[in-house]
Amino acid sequence: MEQLVSVVALLLVGPMVGVELAVGLVVNPTADRLADEAAVQSRSTAAGSLGRMMPFWYAGSLAAAAVWTALSWGQPGAWLGGASAVLLAISVAMSIVLLVPINKRVANWATAGVPAEWKQQVRRWDRLHYGRVAIIAVALGLLVSGVSQQL
Repeated sequence: MEQLVSVVALLLVGPMVGVELAVGLVVNPTADRLADEAAVQSRSTAAGSLGRMMPFWYAGSLAAAAVWTALSWGQPGAWLGGASAVLLAISVAMSIVLLVPINKRVANWATAGVPAEWKQQVRRWDRLHYGRVAIIAVALGLLVSGVSQQL
């Protein structure tokens, strides 16, 4: 059971980090090179799509890391899984408190209109997102390290 949970945890956290890296390093910078109207539409559409999916992915990743840690507690590397789960919990809290409110506004721009300070809002979201990506990337590294110590 522990091996199955470790595979599920890695298959959730790893791609999540990859998607979030792609959003921060490819998708949003590409949108920002478009004309303002197209950039707003791109950001708004992506915010809506990802905003519906990512809460489940983050929660599932956190749950899988926590379950793996609980199942492997007392074995080599289990504390690394625990540290990973703590970082994933921080990323969830950071998302809820800091990123989701901005994301909801951005997702509504297509229908509610675009505020004059839209560029400042997306820059703030981007800065916070880079911090979150760093946190979840470290969480992935810790989880991989913990799992590999039990192989």
